[in-house]
Amino acid sequence: MDKVVASAAEAVADVRDGVSFAVGGFGLSGVPNTLIEAVYDTGASGLAVVSNNCGALESGLAILLAAGRIARVTGSYIGANKEFARQYLAGELEVELIPQGTLAERLRAGGAGIPAFYTPAGVGTQVAEGGLPWRYDGQGGVALASPPKEVRDFDGVDHVLERGIRTDFALVRAAKGDRHGNLVFNKSARNFNPLAAMAGRVTVAEVEELVEPGAIDPDQVHLPGIFVQRVVALTPAQAADKRIEQRTVRPR
Repeated sequence: MDKVVASAAEAVADVRDGVSFAVGGFGLSGVPNTLIEAVYDTGASGLAVVSNNCGALESGLAILLAAGRIARVTGSYIGANKEFARQYLAGELEVELIPQGTLAERLRAGGAGIPAFYTPAGVGTQVAEGGLPWRYDGQGGVALASPPKEVRDFDGVDHVLERGIRTDFALVRAAKGDRHGNLVFNKSARNFNPLAAMAGRVTVAEVEELVEPGAIDPDQVHLPGIFVQRVVALTPAQAADKRIEQRTVRPR
């Protein structure tokens, strides 16, 4: 039952070229930076990543992206990541953009063993009808476009069929975790982290505070340990590394 491993490097030692990841975080909040850096150190490439966004400010997934290690991104927005936009438009990267709520539910569904579900989000758009550019040809044309999806009427309202997402690995960050893998997330870091954790076949959690089993009130557990296979305790310096994407200040 003790799922704690000695280091982030040990936790991702079995990562190989071409594997898929679900990665928690929203912007710079709740991003498993230590585990991502450990994946970078493995040298693995051709990775498929499912995450709300693909890093920012040269941190998080942005370090794998800049190194050319990511082949495909499934996410909900590009944001201010200029390298992400450049690779996408240059045809170097395959990108599947998904409505944010649909992405969240596809991850949750995959973790819950639900192969697919219907949603009204995207009906009447290229999300349902197909034609979204997944890969450009580098010359302004589309090399690969999204296929059409099944649309079905429920009570007079059209819904599009979306498939659940499962990945080889999931990387998440939690404020607190015990040796059994039960996790607690802090405020806005409880965003895509529980959902990404559910989607991974092997889920690795980096935790800011490691506690013994029983120290977390069961009623306060945000993600049960059944979804977590490996736990890495962060050092104080790693736990304190929390970056701000848009700093706003006012005069005294």
